Amino acid sequence: MAAPGPAVPRGFLPGGGSGGAPDPLPEPKPLLELIRLKRDGGRLGEADVRAFVGAVADGSAQGAQIGAMLMAIRLRGMDMEETAALTRALAESGQQLEWPEAWQGQLVDKHSTGGVGDKVSLVLAPALAACGCKVPMISGRGLGHTGGTLDKLESIPGFTVIQSPEQMRKLLEQVGCCIVGQSEKLVPADGILYAARDVTATVDSLPLITASILSKKAVEGLSALVVDVKFGEAAVLPSQAQARELAAALVGVGAGLGLRVAAALTAMDTPVGRSVGHALEVEEALLCLDGAGPPDLRDLVTRLGGALLWLNRQAEAQAEGAARVAAALDDGSARGRFERMLAAQGVDPGLARALCSGSPARRRELLPRAREREELRAPADGTVEHIRALPLALVLRELGAGRSRAGEPIRPGVGAELLVGVGQRLRCGAPWLRVHRDGPALSGPQRRVLQGALVLSDRAPFAAPSLFAELVLPPAHGPTDTQK
Repeated sequence: MAAPGPAVPRGFLPGGGSGGAPDPLPEPKPLLELIRLKRDGGRLGEADVRAFVGAVADGSAQGAQIGAMLMAIRLRGMDMEETAALTRALAESGQQLEWPEAWQGQLVDKHSTGGVGDKVSLVLAPALAACGCKVPMISGRGLGHTGGTLDKLESIPGFTVIQSPEQMRKLLEQVGCCIVGQSEKLVPADGILYAARDVTATVDSLPLITASILSKKAVEGLSALVVDVKFGEAAVLPSQAQARELAAALVGVGAGLGLRVAAALTAMDTPVGRSVGHALEVEEALLCLDGAGPPDLRDLVTRLGGALLWLNRQAEAQAEGAARVAAALDDGSARGRFERMLAAQGVDPGLARALCSGSPARRRELLPRAREREELRAPADGTVEHIRALPLALVLRELGAGRSRAGEPIRPGVGAELLVGVGQRLRCGAPWLRVHRDGPALSGPQRRVLQGALVLSDRAPFAAPSLFAELVLPPAHGPTDTQK
């Protein structure tokens, strides 16, 4: 669908181009004055932004001052130039990753704003490696009701997410991909701000989201990036319009930083795939790497991968790129890369081999398992109109599959399997959800919340719609910025 170029998003002040020249003022203002300036709706220059980030990184900024500045940005916004300055300052607060010159044009990555059942990264990173890319993926942990890629991988015994820049280079040489955590050496100021945003109700600030995402990707030295911007009841951004605003910011600021960024808008009302919970999602990712698994998961993996290969000029069209990713899933080459990544990141090679070549039953034996399973049954006849992801995720968090505070332990075997799909006809009393738990039986309130996640209708069975809604592209990459 043709559309005009990305508009200035809400939360961003008008004026200022993305990635403009550095602020001409040589001396930054004192931190207290910077907070007051932004609080009153003023604009921070490049030197001002660098002063704030420097104070965050060296510890001279007090926690209350960090919180005050974040709230001022949340309420007053930032223009694109300010956001680009913040992104650069965060990226330069730590070590920059350096790669061989021969890798130029091969380095790509994908990022998601967070969802329920979203195990796309586990599949896409090795699939892209199988297509000839280098994928230095820096991922995060789950917080609140959303799951984290690192937590899922750590449910595999031995998997180590902390890797030095030197180890990351070796992983890319040997495997073509790695999935690692944000270390103290890489973008440390963003790690501090990220934790502060979570406790100051500033998580949903579009400039802060943009700078946080792109700063971590800027240090990777990428040639192309695709961001999966989720919208819906279980996403940070509830509406597609809000997601489109963030997408426009990511694409615009990325262009100012010299990074080709595409932003895919995908629905996050229903869980991705049929499994939610760390070990269960690893099992489902392995099914997708077998060339099987839930259609909606495979669709997202191939579409996002296809867009990225096209954006990076490794495919003539999005459809050609998607076909290449699908072929890597079907011929086993992506699964082979995943096995090599597991072994290279600490998993016993025998276990990695057994997980990647074993049957689904064997995989379940090798991964953490919850002690008990409990099924919920349909309360009436009907067609599955919708399965709400948010109530499902909230109950699973209570059972130990998620965390409310950073650093809290999780139970990797806890989760849930959807036994039905959207559009399927269901009879009263048929099982629709299997909960994997370590603790006692579900309480009455928990069962009621979970049953409320199943939405039935009287209409005839139907094909479930794609979760992929639209793709926002940099203007120079094609005739339109937004494509279905």
